[in-house]
Order: sequence, then structure tokens, then C-alpha cells
Amino acid sequence: MLLTSILLSALFAGIVATLVTIAIEKFGGRTGGVLATIPTTIVPAALGMYTLSGETEFAQSMSIVPIGMMVNAMFLLVWIHAPQRLGLSLIGTTILSLVTWMFVGSIGLVVSSELQSSGIDALTYALFGLGLLIVLGVWTTWTPRSAPKGSRSVRPFVLVLRGSAAALAIGIAVWFSSLSYPFVSGLVSTFPAIFITSMIALWLAQGQDVPQGAAGPMMLGGASVGVYAVVAIVLIPMLGPVVGSILTWLISIIAWTIPAYFYLQWRQSLINLDHRSDAGTSTISN
Repeated sequence: MLLTSILLSALFAGIVATLVTIAIEKFGGRTGGVLATIPTTIVPAALGMYTLSGETEFAQSMSIVPIGMMVNAMFLLVWIHAPQRLGLSLIGTTILSLVTWMFVGSIGLVVSSELQSSGIDALTYALFGLGLLIVLGVWTTWTPRSAPKGSRSVRPFVLVLRGSAAALAIGIAVWFSSLSYPFVSGLVSTFPAIFITSMIALWLAQGQDVPQGAAGPMMLGGASVGVYAVVAIVLIPMLGPVVGSILTWLISIIAWTIPAYFYLQWRQSLINLDHRSDAGTSTISN
């Protein structure tokens, strides 16, 4: 039962994860970045955790997911700023982003454990983490960056590598859940396997502008995973793993992914309007 749950969760996560790079290339960084971060790998991870652990441990695992996604947002910030501000290459940016994830993630893990041990319930802590994640995502995308579509396809080998990395992360998360390490399993379930393989694959295939343009929308869209985790704490134990997961997924899409998409479109339209106004003023002056 344990091995079956781990393998099924990992397999599903790996299959879904291979679609993200394709979405960013096809639809561009804004639309593709949001679509790429709808709750996917968290669904099999949550199912596996709920199946293999009690409700208390499941709630604890889910409670750290919003903080884990905020750590991922900081991971993406490195990809946005490090190449220009620090002059880092692809390898340097990759290393710095992973070091950032491990350092900030370790702090988040310790803080999460201490706060919930002191009496803060899992749902309250999850809501707090989600609030921080939303603020960071909105702040980062308030001024849109260029988010072009890809002009070349990512090689099949890279897509397979990316899916395998996501599958491994989810499989390890579900395994940790079965060992009664709820906070560790929750954090591992948010390991940025999709993000890092997407950034590397797109950089190699398209240059650095495409992944950098997608990073901000991915940060904002990733809050849908935090929404999923918050709602899952309530609905999955209440409605069961199948019905609860389906309803939780739908709520996260309706409550966050769709509004996030229209928010990004709105911000971009305002920037475009300002540019047209500036151009008109310049023409009149001349």
C-alpha cells in the first residue's frame, strides 16, 4: 500500500509536470506562467499524505505548503534579478537559487515547527503563510516584465528530466509523510523541481528573457497551491480524499488562478496605456 501510494503519486506528478514548459512556450510568460502553476503535483502529494497519515499530521503537512511556495517565490526572485544585477551565468543562477531555497526553507521549517508546537493551529498558520505569499506575488508583478513566447521547442530529454525531478520530489514527500515527518513532507512537496527544470530548459532553448518573463507570473500563480493547501485542510477530511480533492482543486482555480490571470492582464494593459500616452505626448511636442 505504501509503495503503491508513493509510486502513483510520483507518476502522476511527473506526467503533469512535463506540461509546464510547453505551456510557457506556447502562451508566453504571463498566461503560461499562471497556467503552469495551477495545483498539479500538490494533488497527488496531498492524497498520498492523507492516505498514509492521520488528520493531524495531514493538516500539519498542508500548513507549511504556503510557506514552501513563498520560499519558491524567493527562489524565482533569484532568477529574475541575479543574471543582470550580479552578472551570473545559468550555472551560477541555478546554484544561487538552490542555496537560497535550502537556506530560507530551513528557516521556514524550524519556524513552522516551533510556532505550531507553541499552540498555533495548522489552519491559522497556513492562512498566515498564504497572506505573505500573496503580498510577495502581487508586489513582484505590480510592474510587469516582458514575457515573450518561446520560438523554439525544448528538447524531449529535458522534458523527461523535468518530469522525473518532479516525480522524485513528490515521491519523497509522500514517503516522509508515512514516517510521521509532516513538516518535512509538506516542505519537500513544494520543492521547486518544476520551477528549476523550467527555468533551465527555457534558458537553454530560448535564452534568459523567456524564463525571466515567466518567473513573476509563476510566483503569483503559485499562490493557488497555497490556496489548495488551506482549503484541503478543511475539505479533504470532511468530504474524503476523492470528492474533497476535486472540490479543493476547483476552488483554488476559481478563487485564485482565474483572478490572478485577469490581474496580470490588467497590469499589462495599464503599462501599455502609459506607453501609448507617452508616445502621443512626445509626438505632439515634436
